[in-house]
Amino acid sequence: MKIIKIIGVFALVTVLGLTVNAQKNFKLEADVAFSGFKYYKAIEMYKKAYTKESKSEVKAEILFQIAECYRGKNDGKQAAVWYNKSIKAKHDNPMALYYVANIYKSQGRYEDAIVAFNKYKAANPSDKRGEDGIKSCELAKEWKDNPSRIVVNPMPLLNSEDYDFSPVFADKKNVEVYFTSTRQGSAGSEVSDVTGMNFSDIYSTKRDKKGKWSEPVVLNETINSNASEGASCLNKKRNLIFFTRCGVEDKGVMGCGIMFAKRAGQKWGEPEVIQITEDTFTVGHPAISADDQVLVFASNMPGGQGGRDLWYITYNKKGKTWSQAINLGSEINTSGDEMFPYIRENGELYFSSNGHQGMGGLDIFKAASTGVNQWSGVENLQVPMNSEADDFGIVFEGDKDRGFFTTSREGGKGGDDIWEFYLPPMIFELSGVVKDVETGSTIAGAIVKLIGTDGSSAETTTDENGNFFFLENGPNRYINKETSYSLVVEKKKYLNAKGKETTVGLESSRKFFHEYALQPFQDVVIKLPLIEYKTAKWDLQPQYKDSLNYLYNIMAENPTIIIQLRSHTDHRGSIRANQTLSQRRAQSCVDYLVKEKGIHPDRIKAKGRGENEPIKGVSGVILTEKYIKALKSQEERDVALQRNRRTDFKVIGDNFVPPAAPEGTK
Repeated sequence: MKIIKIIGVFALVTVLGLTVNAQKNFKLEADVAFSGFKYYKAIEMYKKAYTKESKSEVKAEILFQIAECYRGKNDGKQAAVWYNKSIKAKHDNPMALYYVANIYKSQGRYEDAIVAFNKYKAANPSDKRGEDGIKSCELAKEWKDNPSRIVVNPMPLLNSEDYDFSPVFADKKNVEVYFTSTRQGSAGSEVSDVTGMNFSDIYSTKRDKKGKWSEPVVLNETINSNASEGASCLNKKRNLIFFTRCGVEDKGVMGCGIMFAKRAGQKWGEPEVIQITEDTFTVGHPAISADDQVLVFASNMPGGQGGRDLWYITYNKKGKTWSQAINLGSEINTSGDEMFPYIRENGELYFSSNGHQGMGGLDIFKAASTGVNQWSGVENLQVPMNSEADDFGIVFEGDKDRGFFTTSREGGKGGDDIWEFYLPPMIFELSGVVKDVETGSTIAGAIVKLIGTDGSSAETTTDENGNFFFLENGPNRYINKETSYSLVVEKKKYLNAKGKETTVGLESSRKFFHEYALQPFQDVVIKLPLIEYKTAKWDLQPQYKDSLNYLYNIMAENPTIIIQLRSHTDHRGSIRANQTLSQRRAQSCVDYLVKEKGIHPDRIKAKGRGENEPIKGVSGVILTEKYIKALKSQEERDVALQRNRRTDFKVIGDNFVPPAAPEGTK
């Protein structure tokens, strides 16, 4: 874990009670520095101790401790090098394998991490962290392949080449932001023995009306001191600030606590300590609820699940005191570290953890409010909010789905950087083209209507190229989410066409495209699906009703058209007999549509054409009696005869108006 997240935010201290016996005992001096989290200083001492040591088992232990220091100051690359050296030197601590696996994971080397986790699992089969690590790598690969639609970007005007983290909004209009940084210009002039860098301070920046952020400036001296100031939060009124301060002691121990201060005009007053636990344990990363009554924080105090846990205290207004600390429980906390809490206005709890299954390093999680000071249902925010690097310190801009967070991923200026995030609106666009089904040419001026299940409607016309658009930025011409749509395409002297589209269940923006082929009906005969009759019979057989349902749907979708339904025979039989037969067959179809489907009788006329209109064959030749008789095979003749025995229709009017209902009827 990045040490600046400990020292600049809070250091969790365990006093080992080590003493320095002699200046030449480099290992003992290194152990003392290590116990106080002074990793930068301890590394040099361990390296000197290694050159002086002769025992192989002690040298292996020193190699492991050097790796621990690099891991503590978040130099994963070097940590892996030294852990592998300790493994090669046969150091007996299997945690070296586990830490190497986690480092590979934090570098996005998931396949290498799985191999290392399997080695740890074999070396320490009783620890479920090996299997959990393998599962988390598989999940991470899946999340990378399926990112959410959240957009994340670095904030170059806020970041430096040092560490910049934990942003919070500092005013009611959300145009001023505080964040913590180790950049040049801090209040303290000393260099940290932990990182070899400046101590951290809280900085302020403001956004102008054009959205540009000002040069960050360090807050006044009441907040920043010669020690390190870390993660902070402000109450909803922005008149109280809670922040972490880590003191410095010469004997190797660095302790951290939570301070608070009240706003005094444009500045902050003198801060006071919130006494939460004994000095041998540390607390930090405050998060205040919207009603100022609950303060959630991170601590290593006893009674937790292991590592750093999230706890909370409640405020008594009358007594002006804080309650005893209560652990958030095993659903939130793990044997790893849970830190950087944030309580959103809707009550959701956000925090970072390396104990829950994640991408690598610290990941950001959220949990729903399930009661008074209770949260459950922990969810990983996944990609792109989380990465293989450390991701933490999230803040939302009020109730909007945007804000800032901290990440050490590539793409920033260096160290930890502040990035923005926002959830773009889901944009759905529908476009298409309308063509003539007979010629294939596009149709200009066709009307396209859009009707949504949410009550919305829109209408547009095709352009000179037959194209139509329902665009997100057009007036009343957008597609809404969680809505199903019916489309109707109309053009004079063409049959209407219909379509459907839906955005129900979609989780990302999408562009829909539809192509419609309109059937012209002026002076055009339109063929129906096959309808066959028994020889010399005209009764409509049940299996051919579906063919007529096709025509019914056309008439329902085009309620003003009047059609002539036509039946044809082949040339066999007398002309008079064929005429009578075709008329009866046409009438049987009309009777079905009128009596069973409810088509008004004035809209449909039966017309028997007998053998008068032989159709064209596949070759384009008209299938006359003479042509058919000349065909070589009976099979060819049967096919030609069948093509002539057909039912089709013509539109003979498009101005049908239903007659008025008789007076006194409903």
